[in-house]
Amino acid sequence: MPTALSPFAPRASGALAVCAALLLSAGCGAAPERTAEQPPGAAEERDLRFTSGPDTLHGTFAVPKGASGKVPGALIVSGSGPTDRDGNSDMRPNADTNRNFARVLADAGVASLRYDKLGSGDTGMASHAKDDRIGYDVFEQEMTDAYAELAAQPGVDPGRLMVLGHSEGSLFALRAPQVIEENPPKALVLAAPVGNRYLDTVDRQITEQVRGGESQGRFDAERATAVLSDTRLAIARVRGGHPVPDDIAPELDALFRPELGPFLRRIDGLDPARLGADLPADVATLVLWGEADSQVVRQDVDRLMTGLDGAERVDLPDTDHVFRVYHDSPGSPVLDDERDFSPDVAPALTGFVDSALAGA
Repeated sequence: MPTALSPFAPRASGALAVCAALLLSAGCGAAPERTAEQPPGAAEERDLRFTSGPDTLHGTFAVPKGASGKVPGALIVSGSGPTDRDGNSDMRPNADTNRNFARVLADAGVASLRYDKLGSGDTGMASHAKDDRIGYDVFEQEMTDAYAELAAQPGVDPGRLMVLGHSEGSLFALRAPQVIEENPPKALVLAAPVGNRYLDTVDRQITEQVRGGESQGRFDAERATAVLSDTRLAIARVRGGHPVPDDIAPELDALFRPELGPFLRRIDGLDPARLGADLPADVATLVLWGEADSQVVRQDVDRLMTGLDGAERVDLPDTDHVFRVYHDSPGSPVLDDERDFSPDVAPALTGFVDSALAGA
């Protein structure tokens, strides 16, 4: 977790630290230094910069090796927290989720752009002071500007573009057809997507972690009850547009800091199933979910699918939230860099791209 905290830096303790880090999309702070090594696969990569409002953002453009003529393109949108262009953060410095998606896309003949959103990687806080209040609209604008940068790249066909959003990035992907006016995306990939309203997901994850901590002796019954009660109170206050009391359980401070109220209320108002139902009929959608994902549960994806008429869904066995192979048997590797990217991603993604973008 970041040590240099800004208004949106995830900051929590004990059983809730992981929940805070995973759920705060606007988390700002220094992410791990990005390595220069390129992912294996048929991609040629180069770093680039582009502007979004007053900020300069840094990203990586990947194009299939030996590509001739114009190829399809994909914008990759990171998940929550100060997650950099490669899909890494202090909490998971070797996840490489976006980097691996870029490699698979290149193998499928698709160029891609991934970027360091505000508060992550080389972008850092850009033009902002660390105490500035930064709202949801800033991050949505970053997505639209990154998309325009992708469309402008030589060798990319602006008529065959898609958005791939991982975890919370799926909300931004679902918004893309509404907010991108020029060359809107022909297809979306929602990877480990959010399926419920934002604060409902917060509530579920906090409940799971508190109950787990209680069973392991890290929370006593009285403390667990207090944390869960304060969670429901804070959510109700945010949804009502009211300030959260200062005396809530300290474990919740990072999630419900005063600066976060407007951001949380705005993003909580985005119902993923409703966003899916409002997608244009000609936007093809693929939902990828790992059956070993402990952060996005099956019921969340089931709910999302109720709004995605005609979408394709692929559930990947033995695959976790960052799409690495996971087994819970004794002695199995736990660290991200010791586990392979799921081999089931490539056929699912390649098949979808061939169908959704080939004739666009």
